[in-house]
Amino acid sequence: MSENNQKILIVEDEPSLIFTLRDTLENEGFIVLTAEDGNQALEIVEESVPDLMILDVMLPGMSGFDVCKSLRDKKHTFPIIILTARDQEIDKVTGLNIGADDYITKPFGVKELLARIQARLRRSDDGNGAKNDVIDLGDTRLDLNASVVKRPDGDFELTTREVEVLRYLAEFPNEPVTRKSLLEHVWRYEHSTSTRTVDVHVSKLRSKIEMYPDDPKYLVTMHGVGYMLKIKNS
Repeated sequence: MSENNQKILIVEDEPSLIFTLRDTLENEGFIVLTAEDGNQALEIVEESVPDLMILDVMLPGMSGFDVCKSLRDKKHTFPIIILTARDQEIDKVTGLNIGADDYITKPFGVKELLARIQARLRRSDDGNGAKNDVIDLGDTRLDLNASVVKRPDGDFELTTREVEVLRYLAEFPNEPVTRKSLLEHVWRYEHSTSTRTVDVHVSKLRSKIEMYPDDPKYLVTMHGVGYMLKIKNS
């Protein structure tokens, strides 16, 4: 175990789950803080801002949604992963819409949770996600801050949605990302969106990123799953 000095605040009222999460995260080198209700969580944040929060939706008194909204209203930007009950789709959508960065459904595996935590901490490594603002793909550069793709044959402007899609894919480099996940985290289930919407946007993105869109090297389709952004040395 190596100490990394990154603090994770667990907001959960189930003692056995707190014990398991604390033990797992401390074994990974994290500093772990815990709160059993929303008010206590807000007090802890004011005293010691965490690098990431794991937040249960169902809490005594103030709900996890209220905690999340309060923190975002106060301009706290650290990643928040909400814990939701099985198959509570409305919880997932509500959480994402009020500022949560990700969600995981109970019961969950420790490896999955650690993967989510590591992805979110990478994303916020410098406090504002700038680490993913410039992505080099061979002789093509994606400048997400400037919303432009720079290719040898010219520059191509990106729409706001295209930037969001690329940012999300870049959080999981060289890993398949499902269409459903893109819908949840980028479109957040906006009215009339579907997996076809994702496919159309990816097709337009390919025409800007790839020299040969019909034979893509970087934004590839994972048949039966979704898409993957292939980034070397990541």
